[in-house]
Amino acid sequence: MPVPWFFLSLALGRNPVVLSLERVVGPQDTARCSPGLSCHLWDGDVLCLPGSLVSAPGPVLVPTGLQTELVLRCYKDTDCDLCVRVDVHLAVHGYWEEPEDEEKFGIAEDPAIEEPRNASLQAHVVLSFQAYPTARCVLLEVQVPAALVQPGQSVGSVVFECFEAALGAEVRIWSYTQPRYQKELNLTQQLPDCRGLEVRDSIQSCWALPVLNVSAHGNDVHLVVDIPEDQRFGLSLYWNQVPGPAKPWWHRNLTGPQTITLNHTDLVPCLCIQVWRLEPDSVRTSICPFREDPRAHRNLWRAARLQLLPPRAWRLDAPCSLPAEATLCWQAPDGGPCQPLVPPLPRENVTVNKALEFPLLKGHPNICVQVSTWEKQELQECLWADSLGPLKDDMLLVETRGPQDNRSLCALEPSGCTPLFSRASTRAARLGGPLLQDVQSGQCLQLWDDDLGALWACPMEKYIHRRWALVWMACLLLAAVLFLLLLLKKNHVKGWLRLLKEDVRAGAAARSRAALLLYSADDAGFERLVGALASALFQLPLRVAVDLWSRRELSAQGPLAWFHAQRRQTLQEGGVVILLFSPGAVALCREWLQDATSAPGAHGPHDAFAASLSCLLPDFLQGRAPGRYVGAYFDRLLSPDAVPALFRSVPVFSLPSQLPEFLGTLQGPAAPHPWRLAERAEQVSRALQPALDSCFRAPGTGRGMGPEAEDRT
Repeated sequence: MPVPWFFLSLALGRNPVVLSLERVVGPQDTARCSPGLSCHLWDGDVLCLPGSLVSAPGPVLVPTGLQTELVLRCYKDTDCDLCVRVDVHLAVHGYWEEPEDEEKFGIAEDPAIEEPRNASLQAHVVLSFQAYPTARCVLLEVQVPAALVQPGQSVGSVVFECFEAALGAEVRIWSYTQPRYQKELNLTQQLPDCRGLEVRDSIQSCWALPVLNVSAHGNDVHLVVDIPEDQRFGLSLYWNQVPGPAKPWWHRNLTGPQTITLNHTDLVPCLCIQVWRLEPDSVRTSICPFREDPRAHRNLWRAARLQLLPPRAWRLDAPCSLPAEATLCWQAPDGGPCQPLVPPLPRENVTVNKALEFPLLKGHPNICVQVSTWEKQELQECLWADSLGPLKDDMLLVETRGPQDNRSLCALEPSGCTPLFSRASTRAARLGGPLLQDVQSGQCLQLWDDDLGALWACPMEKYIHRRWALVWMACLLLAAVLFLLLLLKKNHVKGWLRLLKEDVRAGAAARSRAALLLYSADDAGFERLVGALASALFQLPLRVAVDLWSRRELSAQGPLAWFHAQRRQTLQEGGVVILLFSPGAVALCREWLQDATSAPGAHGPHDAFAASLSCLLPDFLQGRAPGRYVGAYFDRLLSPDAVPALFRSVPVFSLPSQLPEFLGTLQGPAAPHPWRLAERAEQVSRALQPALDSCFRAPGTGRGMGPEAEDRT
């Protein structure tokens, strides 16, 4: 049996207080102000353009508070609309700057300077009003006489009458000046509906309103609209986003009664319902019943996505505003917690669906973004992982700058930020001197720099190799001793030694096998997908060569020379060349097969695939390709028949459906047991999934689920 959540006739609030409203006659907007002030309302609406903050040249008039009052704007006794009266409180902000010469030497003021200080103040105050589906901006010109100009003191208020709004609507009001000297004021208010006002005889839309019942039944949510069978009405579901206008999601013109079915996964906190009768000038009434629903908040976090926007920007995509904040952090390769960084991102709620800049000079694969609530972390993405390769074992140095050019350096470690010249028993403390020399000699990458400090990422490969040199020598000595002992007892361990030798060779072959990945750079989304595949293969482990990670060498040598060198090295070491087919790659292959005189330079300067075709085709035409080449394509991007027949002389795999067979072919005779191969395929599939979803998500589509209407008779 359905469980009722609430029963309302388009009301906001379950026990509304009945209010009696003042009546305003006439359709014209007006403005009035406090005694002593003069004000004027500009004709017509203006553009809602707050502009950037500017410094006040002296005392200026700014809004300091907003108050609203509901009134009825009536054209006849029984023909009224709900209207919002706005009262803007004003005060004087700022001071005149005293000339330095006057302060020091007591020079008399210039009369030309004194005159503007004793003049009246004038301000252009903008009121911006938004209530789905309408938005307005009006301009009020206010003048304050010189006698009332006292810095920091209130001078009165100006009243605008009035903004028309729908019953039950949520309205947002902003106030600022042009030019804007401070952050704009804002106010959000939920208007009552017909049940909360003494307006049934005055507002015609209150005479016969639909009754809406919202109930949960299993995984479905039912919106039951109970109205007479012959009455027609409009129903709209929309996302009431902040900032920006509401985003329509679903709309129907219906004849009652009706039942609208939503899946519980469609619920988000900003999902609102708007109902109106299909009559001229009908008032639209809105409700947002899922704001406090726990399932709606969980769905909102599941739908949120972090995206990288080149060159150094990011965006959080979500249908509603998120009560969360974002921070930068440093993710070490050991899998520990991501450590927060300075400079932090602004400690305020994240603005969704808006590109935000990183305060960094350079990108690094270990830099991640965390989006979290006040209680726990919800989202974390290392946004450059696909383009810059896997995490690096770099040491992050934090430089702090104080007064009088005082500077200090510490290294970010799991235990905290360790000073370079401390007595702690940590890696950073032991290498404090060499790391400082690396910073001074320019061997470290500067990620951030301002007056407060800087961030440096210092490579640690040379120190790791030096530290383990003695360990490797000891291991080799121990291995030699063990080998001599085994020779003395070879009759007993001959069979075991043979098996061990085979396992060691197989393991070494698997670890050291090289793979050259060739693809056509169709678009940025496909390049990110290729980067994710290369990173996943790198963890198998395979030594993967891909032009995404060699752009500097590719620019210096040229794509043809770079491919020749990589192909020769890969095949000499017993590796394999992977041909990743896409619509762009298939088009290039057909172009070469039809016209062998095409020039490699006709394509992009970094397109190694186009440059390689002149060398690949002879191998396939002369039968040298089997055992040296492997083909692959993404089954959601290309059909099997699209791969040219010439290249089917080698195995061609569909990804991710044939990942186990693909990985087994790449690792060759040293491939692990089937169960181990299946585990690795699952790891690669999980690594590819975010990039696949991003690459194949059609722009402008919804979430894949929507309401269905069913007649209720």
